[in-house]
Amino acid sequence: MTKLPLVSSRFQAIDQIIIQHKITPLSLNPHKNIITSFRDIGNIIAERTDDTQLVQCLFTTVERIIHAQVCNFPENIFWDYDFIVYSMFEQAVSAKEGAIRYLEVFGNKVVELMSMCGCSSEIRFPYLHDFIYGFDWARWVQKDPVNRANIQPFSLTFLDCLHNKGKELLHKISIDDERYHHISTRSYRNPFCFSRDPKDEYKLLTYLAEYQLIPVSAWNWNATTIWDKPFDQLREQVSLTLFNRTQK
Repeated sequence: MTKLPLVSSRFQAIDQIIIQHKITPLSLNPHKNIITSFRDIGNIIAERTDDTQLVQCLFTTVERIIHAQVCNFPENIFWDYDFIVYSMFEQAVSAKEGAIRYLEVFGNKVVELMSMCGCSSEIRFPYLHDFIYGFDWARWVQKDPVNRANIQPFSLTFLDCLHNKGKELLHKISIDDERYHHISTRSYRNPFCFSRDPKDEYKLLTYLAEYQLIPVSAWNWNATTIWDKPFDQLREQVSLTLFNRTQK
């Protein structure tokens, strides 16, 4: 098997990226506050494969994604990556001889998506939470469950759909659509009816996680993904209850 200390120290370099940017990597796990370290994720990978080329490519891909997240979503609050890395690993192993190519394509798609939707783009979403914790995916599956229910949230198929959605949003912004119009570079876009102020976002998502109202428990290595609950409606209802505010 791959030498565990070597893999651990390699993945620990990703933890250092987060530390260097003075980020507190909070977890939505109801049982702990801080995410599983990338060093520990590296340990899990080392126990499952002795393919050093696969491990190195997986590390490089995750490192690229974290760099992109730090640059494009500096305000992101929750940083769970257990399930994303698990999905990457499982799909790479399934690709067999195409594993390295798969990881390269996956990394490119996620990095491009973050650049398209983050703080330096016209879209300017404040957080990655809807992507990481599966709200975007559950919403997409619910529109066509017969054909989409077996497509996982971090599959290349769904990433392509998010890219297409991003292009649609950029077009709407370019024509100053009523809902998706130009906004100041000093503000973030919020298409929802509830506040996404950091304190409110933290309170709302931790409540939803406590009551198992999150589509993807991204803090679990082999989480079960759930799409068949009205997550958007539940999130709106909970926000009104928690904040006792009128919808905007």
